[in-house]
Amino acid sequence: MVRILFTSAGRRVELTRCFRRAAEKLGLRAEIHACDLEPELSAACLEAEAAFQVPRCTAPDYVERLLDHCAREKIDLLVPTIDTELDVLSRARERFAQAGTMVHVSAPETIDVVRDKERTISVLAAAGVPVPRTARIEEVRADPSGWAFPLFAKPVGGSASRGIGVLHSAADIRDDYPEPMLVQELLRGPEYTINMYLDARGRMRSAIPHLRISTRAGEVEKGRTVRDARMIAIAADIAAALEGAEGVLCFQLIDDPDRGPRVFEINARFGGGYPLADHAGGRFAESLLARVAGLTECASEHWREGVTMVRYDSAVFRG
Repeated sequence: MVRILFTSAGRRVELTRCFRRAAEKLGLRAEIHACDLEPELSAACLEAEAAFQVPRCTAPDYVERLLDHCAREKIDLLVPTIDTELDVLSRARERFAQAGTMVHVSAPETIDVVRDKERTISVLAAAGVPVPRTARIEEVRADPSGWAFPLFAKPVGGSASRGIGVLHSAADIRDDYPEPMLVQELLRGPEYTINMYLDARGRMRSAIPHLRISTRAGEVEKGRTVRDARMIAIAADIAAALEGAEGVLCFQLIDDPDRGPRVFEINARFGGGYPLADHAGGRFAESLLARVAGLTECASEHWREGVTMVRYDSAVFRG
């Protein structure tokens, strides 16, 4: 038996199923636990063996509530699913370890970088990773003549496509943004997500790019795996640049026809499109469970190109 807790479980049913299948391959049986603000309205919570309510991750008792559940239910692995909870869980991961729970999260220094999009661009650029030209929106407002419009604007600490927009001219720059904003050169071309796995020592074991054929609410709806050597090399450079990174990360890039690939986003967690990498043979969930069970991590480059995922809406009923 291996007990896995998914936090902010929401709609991540397919992710929980990836872990169930991974456990079976290792000769284990997965018992899925899940929590959310409203577990009775979460599909992943309704499919889990156990579900419970938690406050927002910004609440002072959030970690304590999770720790209590992990200790009481003997949770082996905790898997966060949203960016906003990574910081608090990263800083508490030793407390969870003392309770017997491994938290799937990178070190705080990694989370500090990836949760700040300005620092992300700076760290990656210093490591030679191709990124779009980026500046604070105040800099562009002060001297728009140095930029070629249209430009792309997004929050420094944004997530899930919140607050993004296109600036067609300097007149589109507002004076009343509710949070710090960045501006980047507007990239054109196909968009890709690269799911990558770093082992317990921070070494990249696998990187699986997929074309984002279409998206909905910032998450891939249709995708196809591609074996692009440029993108896999970029993944290796990102892994080397992020000291303290481990486990599953994903990043997005646009393959601009004039500039080439440019990385614009990193998420230090399982991304929404991970099930495609899993079905293609990525074995990331299996590798994490192997680590929990004291076995050899098994993520590798032996995955299939040209695997297509097409998502559809389904329903979970209770009562």
